[in-house]
Amino acid sequence: MITRVRLAFNSCILAITCATLGGCRDAHSVLAPRSDHAEQIEILAWILFIGGTMILLIVIAIATAALLGPIRIRRVLQSEAFVLLSGLAFPIIVLTCLLAYGTAVTGAGPSSNDSGPLEVTVIGERWWWRVIYHQKEGGPIEAANELRIPTGRSVKVALKSADVIHSFWVPALAGKVDTIPGRTNFITLSANSPGVFRGLCAEYCGGAHALMGFHVVSLDPDDFNKWFARERSEAQLASTPSQLRGQNLFLSKGCGACHTVRGTRAGGTIGPDLTHIGSRQSIAAATLANNPGSLVNWIRDNQHIKPGNLMLNFESLATHELNDIASYLENLE
Repeated sequence: MITRVRLAFNSCILAITCATLGGCRDAHSVLAPRSDHAEQIEILAWILFIGGTMILLIVIAIATAALLGPIRIRRVLQSEAFVLLSGLAFPIIVLTCLLAYGTAVTGAGPSSNDSGPLEVTVIGERWWWRVIYHQKEGGPIEAANELRIPTGRSVKVALKSADVIHSFWVPALAGKVDTIPGRTNFITLSANSPGVFRGLCAEYCGGAHALMGFHVVSLDPDDFNKWFARERSEAQLASTPSQLRGQNLFLSKGCGACHTVRGTRAGGTIGPDLTHIGSRQSIAAATLANNPGSLVNWIRDNQHIKPGNLMLNFESLATHELNDIASYLENLE
């Protein structure tokens, strides 16, 4: 009877573990790697999962034997030698090996065969990510909440914080690295294939922490070069009546005091640079899909969507005015 109960209990533990791990292959999982470095982290994760499960089963077996086993086995389990071996020596050996291997894996970073990595600075703010591309010639190019990289090339990312501690994490590409006020940390990213990879802040940083996401977009080198050439250019000119009205509203309502749109008199630096917002995957730090409806909702009632962010609601604007501003922003590709 006891054997059957023990077998049923162990089967339940294994089933729960497998079901839990089976649900982990999503955008925020280390079990869906898309870079060499992330593959090493996946191996480490499986070692922890499998090793932890095996140790749990061993502990359950020992506890069961200590309670229900024959006297001879219970005496062995109560001996000083067994306690020292299982309670002290075994944890020290296992944890030391895991620490050494984990440090080697997480500190290695992706290998690079190119002449020099692309250099980018990412600054964690409340609650969004400022992305700055550094050029060999010319000044920096700024974007927000989206990092585009060339497939197969290393990208050296300098991580900073403008306020509190955040943590930059793209599970499919690399491990987590904190952004700390007054300090610059570094991480090197690379992707083996084109794709869009979800990133997030992995350190609680305030009320809207859960809504502080971003995307890393890996492009073929030729596509990346074409995109970067467009990104360096000034904003696309408004061409339709709706876009022209939206541009006038954007400038007259004070939006340019917080946002930059290169090629116009909007030069604010408090909020994200909107020069090419129309080409981004999302808005509001990966909170909303980038489409006219989302733009209208964000402008009108952003505090309801992301409470505590630094942007004001513009509920006083009429629906047609909001639609015109959204049309103007959507055109900025």
